[in-house]
Amino acid sequence: MQIPGLIDPVPVPRAITPREDGRVDLLGLSALQIRAELEEKGLDIKQAKLRSKQLFHWLYHRGETDFAAMTDLGKTLRPWLSEKFVVGRPHVVEAQVSSDGTRKWLLRSDDGQDYEMVFIPDADRGTLCVSSQVGCTLNCRFCHTGTMRLVRNLTPGEIVGQVMLARDALGEWPKGTMAADASVEDEDIDAPQYSPDGRMLTNIVMMGMGEPLYNFDNVRDALKVVMDGAGLALSRRRITLSTSGVVPMMERAAQEIGVNLAVSLHAVTKEVRDEIVPINRKYGIEELLQACADYPRANNARRITFEYVMLKDKNDSDEDARELVRLIRHYKLPAKVNLIPFNPWPGANYECSTPERVKRFSEIIFESGISAPVRTPRGRDIMAACGQLKSASEKKSRAELDRLAEEKQAALG
Repeated sequence: MQIPGLIDPVPVPRAITPREDGRVDLLGLSALQIRAELEEKGLDIKQAKLRSKQLFHWLYHRGETDFAAMTDLGKTLRPWLSEKFVVGRPHVVEAQVSSDGTRKWLLRSDDGQDYEMVFIPDADRGTLCVSSQVGCTLNCRFCHTGTMRLVRNLTPGEIVGQVMLARDALGEWPKGTMAADASVEDEDIDAPQYSPDGRMLTNIVMMGMGEPLYNFDNVRDALKVVMDGAGLALSRRRITLSTSGVVPMMERAAQEIGVNLAVSLHAVTKEVRDEIVPINRKYGIEELLQACADYPRANNARRITFEYVMLKDKNDSDEDARELVRLIRHYKLPAKVNLIPFNPWPGANYECSTPERVKRFSEIIFESGISAPVRTPRGRDIMAACGQLKSASEKKSRAELDRLAEEKQAALG
């Protein structure tokens, strides 16, 4: 169990409850890991090598969950796979749609832990906000998730599962015949040809529940599956990892994951950042910004994004804006600043800066030659906006949530 603490406690690994039926869930496994599982269950080395590649394709390129539908696998092999393995998905407890098109899902793991993910559609992109932990350990004062205790890290399968579930919901798996499958049995040769164009889900941000760099290994392994060209094939340039400033892990993130970096800065003085982002008491602003300057992937084409939530009379003065500019210039950072109007939640101790104050703050930064767009709040009516993610499931009994989920499934069926 996680030991409570205000600053940088180390998450204690917690065993995941095995499936009652004893089958192994392939979701989140790489092709090499699938191969190892096949060998472990008795398939010979040559067969395991071939079948692992085929399974990886079906799982992550086609989004298939039924072994019986994997038509280039032998008819005798498919029942064996169904007996030994399963391709899971997170259990959907609630799914909400905002008036602005934002979607939020409350998900539940096999061991009964709840977490959330959000999809934000825009004219030129669709961004999935992915969680990395159940709860969070950082206690950032403006963030609703920070009021939850950390329960455990999400597994690679639970992280990848969020992407898979979003693709399911958006209907974005390829259909029809592909060249690689031209000779397979039971394929509809008159089906439309596969095309990857026009997908709604184009970007991923690790900005949901939790601090990704406190679940480094699982986040790394999950994102490698997401980026694999034989499967989901999402470019690393379209993935952003957000950290509150876990300095020792930032270089490893660049070397072992290599995606875009976003830093939750939110203040420019030690006093204020110590208050609203308590990890600053362990890794201060100067140490954090030096780590950003040393980030190997940072350049003018791939700028570091600084997230800055606008809190009335706390961090939004002209002096704060000028100090932010000074810091970025001092560390010679290729950066842009995302200004985020504070998204209120019940019990929050802060208010959002006025629109006029946010505009002036942005102008000061823009006038210095640094991009500082103001993020348009999305999904506020379903508590899906930045900083608002926190499951309200405790307000309902587990039985009631299960009943609601079953009713929704029945309605869809």
